[in-house]
Amino acid sequence: MAEIPAEDPALIARLRDPATVREAFSEVIAVYSEPLYRQIRRMVQSHADADDLLQNTFMKAWQSIEHFRGDARLSTWLYKIAVNEAITHLARERKRRGLSLDDEQSALAAAIEADTHIDGDKLALDLRRAIASLPEKQRLVFNMKYYDDMKYDDMSTILGTSVGALKASYHLAVKKIEQFFHNLD
Repeated sequence: MAEIPAEDPALIARLRDPATVREAFSEVIAVYSEPLYRQIRRMVQSHADADDLLQNTFMKAWQSIEHFRGDARLSTWLYKIAVNEAITHLARERKRRGLSLDDEQSALAAAIEADTHIDGDKLALDLRRAIASLPEKQRLVFNMKYYDDMKYDDMSTILGTSVGALKASYHLAVKKIEQFFHNLD
């Protein structure tokens, strides 16, 4: 499981100082690029789209870095920007292509099949298919909890959803994934 980088109070202080903000932000990019990319990629499936959305995430973070007050953790703030970028992208693509949510799930499954950037065994591929079959919110919550081992409180801040609702979404996602694998047998 991937781990979200630990918060660094000295880095936060350097981000707030105009004399060191550029250097500190470069460090933020170095530290958070990989975990944010993985989160975005699990949402959009396309390597090129994930790269573009990661770049957009850091551009938005840079444009609003002076507004980061530290009320939330830096990682939570960055994840919120990244998730919002990915959700906006998915909605825009759904509208552009005239897809329903069900059609989008089918398109995700097809993208997984065709993806040349993903190596893995049959079990990993089946898990990706199972996750792609979930509704968008359950897919997002499952990915954050399963792959990033994110705390429900952090997810609640990022997604603006209650902890109870997130736990229910995760539980339903797990049940649907279990059913997916049961149906494979």
